[in-house]
Amino acid sequence: MDLNAVRTFVAVTEAGQFQGAADDLRLTQQAVSRRIAVLERDLGVRLFERTGRGVELSVDGQAFLPHARTLLRAEERAVASVRPGARALRVDVVGHRVGPAGLLRDFHTARPDLPLDVVTLFDLDQAVAALRAGSVDATFRAVLAPGRPLPEDIECIAVYDEALQLCVGPAHPLARAATVTPVQLAGQRAWMPGNAPGTEWAAYYDRFAAAFGITLDTIGPDFGIEALLDTIAGSDSLATFLGERTPLVWPAGHDLRRIPLHHPTPVYPHSLLWHADNPHPALAALRDYLTAVRPRRDDGTTWVPGLAGEAVTVPAPPPHRADRPLAAPSADPAVPPAVNAPRAPGTPGTSPCDRR
Repeated sequence: MDLNAVRTFVAVTEAGQFQGAADDLRLTQQAVSRRIAVLERDLGVRLFERTGRGVELSVDGQAFLPHARTLLRAEERAVASVRPGARALRVDVVGHRVGPAGLLRDFHTARPDLPLDVVTLFDLDQAVAALRAGSVDATFRAVLAPGRPLPEDIECIAVYDEALQLCVGPAHPLARAATVTPVQLAGQRAWMPGNAPGTEWAAYYDRFAAAFGITLDTIGPDFGIEALLDTIAGSDSLATFLGERTPLVWPAGHDLRRIPLHHPTPVYPHSLLWHADNPHPALAALRDYLTAVRPRRDDGTTWVPGLAGEAVTVPAPPPHRADRPLAAPSADPAVPPAVNAPRAPGTPGTSPCDRR
């Protein structure tokens, strides 16, 4: 059914004459007459009866009028639902128990007036495709894959360098360590069955493991984080890595340890990506918020993957003191892997988003 014809029918009803409706709709009287004739033909009934003063609704027209108004109200709601600013900002956070989800929760707390729709997409390729199709407005990702630059119509900013933690069970040799250096993890076995080949987090951890001589075990099956922690808790040799903002609760009997990594601190570089032509006003608010609250680390150097073709070095760890126990590495299948490139705190990193 032609909604323009339905709108014309309602206008004629309210004006009581074709010329009055034509003036209201900025049409000619002939155009109004044609629209009404088409609508009557489609419905198979006469909608108006002519009178000496104009027209009035027929019996069928009276029956049709409330439904016509309902159709026009539905059209208005449909248009409003996709008007920029009227619909919720749709953001991909990779997973509900990773750092970006926490960042988005903080934004929602700061700006509860802006509606959000939170989704989880699998990897960078799927997220970029969704941005370009308009099915999401923004995505949190690590832009690390060498030889795979972002499309020109995709913008990004670095928003959060999430420090890694080592997670071990009580029988692991590093369980009593307060902190540990990545160099001290050489030869340690980290189990991360969630590192799917080709993903940005698998790329990060592959490069992290290669930089520090860590044995990375990605053999599954991957039954999820709970099954991973069950295994780590009962092992005296396995470890895994977690992001510092990964919220986890485990049975008290597991006695798991989350140990900070320092000198350097390996960080997973989260960036916010969006389509350059996205007009949603809440998107600018999200970018401004993330830029304003982005933490600056002051605990020495940090480590992130180097870009393809760059020379990268790893700073030597400080001398180990006998009164300072070693710390254990943390492995989180939800946090992607990195390559080695230390940087001073507060300086631009090696993410392509830092260079745009």
